[in-house]
Amino acid sequence: MSGTFKKASITAEAAQAVIAASVAKAVEHGGAFVIVVVDESGVVKASLRMDGAPLVSVQVATDKAYTAAGFGISTDGWFDFIDGDAPLRLGAPTGIDRLVAFGGGYPLTADDAIVGAVGVSGGHYSDDMEIAKAGVEAFAK
Repeated sequence: MSGTFKKASITAEAAQAVIAASVAKAVEHGGAFVIVVVDESGVVKASLRMDGAPLVSVQVATDKAYTAAGFGISTDGWFDFIDGDAPLRLGAPTGIDRLVAFGGGYPLTADDAIVGAVGVSGGHYSDDMEIAKAGVEAFAK
């Protein structure tokens, strides 16, 4: 049919695998985190708020995943992207809804297409990154 196109998206099963791998890393780490997986459009596909994870981390993890899916780069990559560019550094974080420019969000890709993203929040961003990377690695297998 003309006027349409196909796009790949993460499956519910794969999203649950990303959550499980991230939770395993979080347990190893000893903290309580929120892990969110979104599809290629930034819509939540799966999420988990571990017991004791901060309430605000629900929004932060979701926005990290949304940012990574929407732009196709990790959220920590955004900091480097805007750091040397004054107009972007001043305007992007306040002018782009839901943009997160610190670590913990990663795109998930298959065959060079963004099919979703994972976002983690609950600790220092470096901890969030470690836990999210475990989910990315599980997806890549």
